[in-house]
Amino acid sequence: MFLEPLQYLLGALSGSLVGFTLGLFGGGGSILAVPLMVYVVGVPVAHIAIGTSAFAVAANAAMNLVNHARNGNVIWRCALMYTGAGVAGAFLGSTLGKAMDGDKLLFLFAMLMLVVGVLMFRGRGNPGIPGATCNREKAPKVLGYGALTGAFSGFFGIGGGFLIVPGLVASTGMPILNAIGSSLVAVTAFGLTTALSYAFSGLVDWQLAAVFIGGGFVGGLLGARLAGVLARQKGLLNIAFAGLIVAVAIYMAARTVTAFI
Repeated sequence: MFLEPLQYLLGALSGSLVGFTLGLFGGGGSILAVPLMVYVVGVPVAHIAIGTSAFAVAANAAMNLVNHARNGNVIWRCALMYTGAGVAGAFLGSTLGKAMDGDKLLFLFAMLMLVVGVLMFRGRGNPGIPGATCNREKAPKVLGYGALTGAFSGFFGIGGGFLIVPGLVASTGMPILNAIGSSLVAVTAFGLTTALSYAFSGLVDWQLAAVFIGGGFVGGLLGARLAGVLARQKGLLNIAFAGLIVAVAIYMAARTVTAFI
């Protein structure tokens, strides 16, 4: 796929915004990455935008994971259980997603985002349980949420963090800052699983992915630092996360609603 130099510059700037969002929220990077690829960078094929963003978001998530791990925000046992269950779902979901019309896929993605945004806002006052762990009693719930989240992640070509964060909170009761840090393990794995599926079909632009990742590295450092500040204000991080999801969902729905008309 041929892109102009200006489009690669826009890709780097878009990547910095995605990296910042991943560092701040642990998710949301992919809900921005796909529309940024399509509407700002100008990638002409929706499936290439999805495949490229999946790889870029996975790489940015891995970099942000290092920052959150250093700050002690990752509950590794929960993260690995959730991730293991989700990888299989992500592969199945990505296989189904490639067979669907691109614009319809983006519209359904927007509808899912609206639902999750409302649920996150409704739970804004829940501080979570400090020191929450994943024991045998919680395992079925954690694995179930992980598998379902992975399937949605693969189907829509997203890292899935905006689904994983509320999924971890719901299945373990952990505070949102721990869910944000832990979610990045799954975001990385889900994104790579989806990206590999798309790459085998020739639906990843590697040059664009590289500049996107470079911009994301800088943005991620700033986002992780701000997350620690906002987490100390009750409900503020939840509200900011929900607001971002709803705003992007409305924009995407408005741009793709014609796919169903």
